[in-house]
Amino acid sequence: MPELPEVETVRDGLARHVLGGVVTDVEVLRDYSVRRHDGGPAGFRDQLVGQRLDAAVRRGKFLWLPLRPTSAYGAPDERPAAALLAHLGMSGQLLVRSEDGLAVRSPHLRVRLLLEPEGGGDALALDFVDQRTFGHLSVQDLVPTPDGAPGGLGTELAAVPEPVAHIARDLLDPALRRDDVVAAVRRRRTGVKRALLDQTVVSGVGNIYADEALWRARLHYARATDTLRRPEAHRLLDAAAEVMSEALVQGGTSFDALYVNVNGQSGYFSRSLAVYGQEGEPCPRCGTPVRRDEFMNRSAYTCPRCQPRPRNGRW
Repeated sequence: MPELPEVETVRDGLARHVLGGVVTDVEVLRDYSVRRHDGGPAGFRDQLVGQRLDAAVRRGKFLWLPLRPTSAYGAPDERPAAALLAHLGMSGQLLVRSEDGLAVRSPHLRVRLLLEPEGGGDALALDFVDQRTFGHLSVQDLVPTPDGAPGGLGTELAAVPEPVAHIARDLLDPALRRDDVVAAVRRRRTGVKRALLDQTVVSGVGNIYADEALWRARLHYARATDTLRRPEAHRLLDAAAEVMSEALVQGGTSFDALYVNVNGQSGYFSRSLAVYGQEGEPCPRCGTPVRRDEFMNRSAYTCPRCQPRPRNGRW
């Protein structure tokens, strides 16, 4: 599943290629891809046509484009009250097509937005391609952020789409208060990896980067959160932010052609993974073979020497 660096790579691409564009038409090829939108495909189209894409914003793995109504002359009219919300699910992609590429239609194309670029020029298309169909698009009302800070990376507007209101800030969000996250983690009575994956505690950390962060912090995934000392919790969050920042520079972690940015280019941070997916391979730090355990219907990868399992590990 795409994780924070993959989604941030897409957000950055959208910010560079489609902002200021006005939606001129919407084609929904699979109704299920707009299943979270009240009003169905027709209502989805009606709420988008004539709207200007005002920003590209991300919080955790959620991505949205605030919509600004335009006047008859195309000038900005008022502050955004709604946004086009995208969740990429397991395999969702947002791909930008230029005029020359409009004839390109992926067999997994689910939704296409036609755009008039800011300042005029050749039409663009924003394609939502989703092979496994777990992703979705919807137009959602914006609600104020509880802390009064910007809703996420890419905007100064203190608002988020309503379905995202319960999602915590992520470790790359400038408005994140790290001490508050440390306190929230230590209040939990669970395993530390479960806490990292809890999007209401800190968002954007998925299975891959959780394992990599735990390895860097020398902590076992079953370590009880209420036994973590503050310096340990800070070290873990620092490690998670560090590994995601490094992955972002390389375009994210791509294991197949599904995980791509707006230009269809895959990332390659998978080449730099220390433990995730490395069962039986030597730990880069000490040479001990990496161990794989079953974890929450997924996997957890650790170095048995660098990350010894706690004696009273319960998770």
